[in-house]
Amino acid sequence: MKFAKHVFVCTNQKEAPKKSCGAEHGAALLDAFKQELTQRGLQKEIRAQRAGCLDACAFGPALVVYPEGTYYGNVQVADVAELVEKHLVNNEVVERLKLDF
Repeated sequence: MKFAKHVFVCTNQKEAPKKSCGAEHGAALLDAFKQELTQRGLQKEIRAQRAGCLDACAFGPALVVYPEGTYYGNVQVADVAELVEKHLVNNEVVERLKLDF
């Protein structure tokens, strides 16, 4: 496997009045993840990339981390450093943001 972990950030745009992660700063989240991973020198081990609909826009902005398949919702740019440190580096789920389907 090329990457140890993969973060897919929903950047999907839906027409109003439907809620969409893209309209709720999905692109800013993706940029924040890329910046944080680069600053920590993790960009070759962990990849963050845009995703289409993760079917979690009602809980958005949403993202999913693989290989675990852990979904997170209502993620804010201020949460990125914590998600990187706890989940991506230390394999600890951030319970306050975790989505349970």
